[in-house]
Amino acid sequence: MKYVILVSHGKFAEGLANALSMLVGKREDIIAVGLEDGKSVDEFTELFTKTVDKITTDDEVVLLGDLIGGSPLTNAINVLNGKGVKMIIIGGMNLPVALTSVMMKDTFALEDLAQQVLQEAHGALREFKIEAADDDDDI
Repeated sequence: MKYVILVSHGKFAEGLANALSMLVGKREDIIAVGLEDGKSVDEFTELFTKTVDKITTDDEVVLLGDLIGGSPLTNAINVLNGKGVKMIIIGGMNLPVALTSVMMKDTFALEDLAQQVLQEAHGALREFKIEAADDDDDI
């Protein structure tokens, strides 16, 4: 199975997983773990390890983190590497990145998926401008 795993500081990963479930339904292939305020990195790593216990070397992972170099992403990488899991890693996750990962993960080979996700995410990030209404409008 291909999993999308979300890791973050605080409850961001869980909130993002909740938003995803509103769009794609509740799914077993989406996992979210956050480093909660007041918890140690060791506690996060222990929780993450238990949460991904079912993932084996036969599985593939799209690992999304809030910050490249942050403790949640770094420790998640270490745990999954220790299990010998094949994965791609993307930092700076947001809803378009997560949604694209979920929707495209079974369409593309893992090696090609990162480029597709980053391409879609780049297109989704843009400034929204509100046009000034003309004085003649009856609105």
